[in-house]
Amino acid sequence: MVEHTRTLDFKVAFAIGLGTMIAAGIFSLSGTAVAEIGSSAVVAFVIAALVASVTAAAYSEFASIYSENGGGYLFCSRTFEDRDRLTYAIGMSLFLGYTGTTAFYLATMDEWVVRFVLPESLHFLPHGTTAVLAAVLLGVLNARGTEESGTFQLMVTGAKVAVLFAFVGGAFAYRGPASAVDTFAGGFAPLPGAVDVLSIAALAFITFFGFSAIAASAGEIIEPQRTVPYAIAASIATVTVLYAFVIVAMVNSPVPAEVIAQEGETAMGRVAASFLGPVGRSLIVAGAIFSMVSASNASILAASSIGSLMGRQGQAPRQFSRIHPSFGTPSWSIAAATGVIVALIVAFIAVFPAHGAALAGLHLGLDALTGFATLNLLLPLAVVNGALVYSRRRFPDVERGFRVPGVPVVPAVGILANLALIYNLPLDGVATGVLLTLSGVLLYVAWGGAPDADELVERVVEPTGSSAATDTERTVPEDRFTVVVPVARPERAAGYVRLAAAIATARGEDPYVHVLTVTELPDQTPNELVRDTATERVHRIEESLADAGVDVEYAVEGHLSRDVAFDIVQTARDERADLLLMGYPEDRPDLTEAVEFKAPCDVVYAGRETTVEDLGTVNIGVGGGPHQQALLSLADALGHAGADVNLVNVQPTGDGGTREDPAQSLSELSRVDAVEVANVTAGSVADGLVQTAAENGGVLLIGASRDRRLRQWVFGSTPDRVVDRARASGTPVLVYASKQRFHERLEDYLFPVYRYVRRRLQQPEQDGRSAPSHAD
Repeated sequence: MVEHTRTLDFKVAFAIGLGTMIAAGIFSLSGTAVAEIGSSAVVAFVIAALVASVTAAAYSEFASIYSENGGGYLFCSRTFEDRDRLTYAIGMSLFLGYTGTTAFYLATMDEWVVRFVLPESLHFLPHGTTAVLAAVLLGVLNARGTEESGTFQLMVTGAKVAVLFAFVGGAFAYRGPASAVDTFAGGFAPLPGAVDVLSIAALAFITFFGFSAIAASAGEIIEPQRTVPYAIAASIATVTVLYAFVIVAMVNSPVPAEVIAQEGETAMGRVAASFLGPVGRSLIVAGAIFSMVSASNASILAASSIGSLMGRQGQAPRQFSRIHPSFGTPSWSIAAATGVIVALIVAFIAVFPAHGAALAGLHLGLDALTGFATLNLLLPLAVVNGALVYSRRRFPDVERGFRVPGVPVVPAVGILANLALIYNLPLDGVATGVLLTLSGVLLYVAWGGAPDADELVERVVEPTGSSAATDTERTVPEDRFTVVVPVARPERAAGYVRLAAAIATARGEDPYVHVLTVTELPDQTPNELVRDTATERVHRIEESLADAGVDVEYAVEGHLSRDVAFDIVQTARDERADLLLMGYPEDRPDLTEAVEFKAPCDVVYAGRETTVEDLGTVNIGVGGGPHQQALLSLADALGHAGADVNLVNVQPTGDGGTREDPAQSLSELSRVDAVEVANVTAGSVADGLVQTAAENGGVLLIGASRDRRLRQWVFGSTPDRVVDRARASGTPVLVYASKQRFHERLEDYLFPVYRYVRRRLQQPEQDGRSAPSHAD
């Protein structure tokens, strides 16, 4: 099956936490904190660290039980299994929290780039441009693989820790150790109010949330039960110490507090210049930018893991759970996270900036973005603390690799601390966060969600057959041409398997056939009522294949499913299928369309009369459109293997099609020694194709749109007409639908419009001349 491979060890997990914490928080908030409360900023950061540590302990215990991706969303889903709206709200809030955090990091990076890196000649660029570009690049990096992004995380984290050491060392060298300590101690007087400290602590909390990124990526981490708790504890402790020293360095700066306050998010760069000169400033600027990039990288990984799990559990679009067959990453979820990050950057920084012209006079900016992100992190953390208490009572016997001491007191303290920090967040950020989360919950209630993927399918018979090992583990090499063959009627299994093998062999491939039989499970029907029926169907297929002496490696697998199309498509994804061959389900057009549109590979539908012997003669229609290329490629391969190829050019006399030019089709059949071209006249393209194929003998090969809705509803569907007429006349038929990317799918929608207009323009010409006769 296509699944994640654990590739991240302790040092990378530690780097994920450390890299997420050492980011925009310390580089942008340290200046604000020192300007407002002086040396007491250390107290604020320690408070934030302690609050984070309480919840981090709960995360560590849950991670020692559930070693999968998803973090707080996973923990709440497993604990509150019957409360979909609550778990959806947690998942969405965390998704917004991670993406909001990343937007904050990158928007802060944009401030540093504009202030210290970007030349004046480029200051005309819209605010947030570099942040958007960085978000897209990081999304591509994560989509290409977690191992690559983990290595990147490790390298960048090491670099920025070195930069912070240089910054702190510069401060102590500038003041001298004794003087630096004295200056820091004197910075506590006069003491600010407790509210000021808590306000800074609330803003600083975002800098410690990196521990959750470790837990959210547990599915990628080697030995997560042991590695995750150690990495969380080590990263929080390390970051707290580093932050304390950075505050000491900031307090010892010769730059006045009012100047630090004026510099805002980029104050640390100004302070570094006072310690280390221009070289030191450049070093800090580079460290800050690298820090924000690496923290963003870790947050995107965490957000995408949550999106992927939500998709699998039916609380987000199902595509979010798809794993890229080449990179092994949830590419759809990563794309969604990247899109939300870009939208947040544009909204908070460009459309509703803190200063200057803003849409509708609404000013948000970085402070509001910080509040938005932190709210969406703190609320789920409070629920996770409560979930820990509930989990201990509901599942007392479950094995826990790590146990939080002092339950329920410690989690209760965590809940109260989280709520206290929320109370001190910027109001505009909190309001925005609450509004978006509530909107999302209302949309989910209106949608109703989708069934959990694990509830849709049950494997009742493991793969068995000529190529299945006794321990049911796959032993088929990855370079084999895999064809998934769904079979509903056991008596047709041998014929379909032979067809699949013949098509693959004609293409010069070494075939392996994975036979899948799916027994549909009606709603409200318990699995056990039809499990025996599904098992018996598998045995009948195995006997049929054995009796027929099918000469190809194959395996047979049996499923129960409440969504047959989903099961077929998912099996094709899991098996990394190169081709999917199945019977044309005449009475299930919904199944046909769902498999066509969603299959990760080319799909061939075989009419019930079609046998492998029919491939000796191939009849193919002339046509254009996005699917003709794949169809001609198969016809060319069959012709090269020895089949007779007939190209049928139908000139319709009615509204059943459009006249085509055969030249393009002929040019694609380059490996066929001789192609017979037949020009025929018929009432429709479907009539002409079926009639000619019946006269020539052999199989009629026709291309199908991956999404025939537009063709069928507006212009009619030639493939469906062909299948109907072929069934009536007993003509063997194969319908071929090729895999498409987005631009090809868009072309597929537009092509019928083009053909319809062209047909209307050709109508007067066709009406004014006689139709040509059949010619060889």
